[in-house]
Amino acid sequence: MFRNDKGVGVSPSPLNPVKLELIVVIIVGVLLWAVHERITADALDQFLLLGGYGLIAMAWLVLRTRRILVRRAAGADRGPVTHEQE
Repeated sequence: MFRNDKGVGVSPSPLNPVKLELIVVIIVGVLLWAVHERITADALDQFLLLGGYGLIAMAWLVLRTRRILVRRAAGADRGPVTHEQE
């Protein structure tokens, strides 16, 4: 937290892009869950569809988070990281 002319604020997080992607992943996951019975009637196919989506989404978010944290750690060795560098 920091103080500015308008009061107290919160400094921007380097993980904000990942947070936005998480929102998109959740919305798409809910939509997929809502229509999965129309896509396929087989229970195993539904399980594989939703489970596969969940695993792919998880892997994507983990890789994005790790990439940002590695860049920040590498930037800590060279000085402060600006948002333009991320």
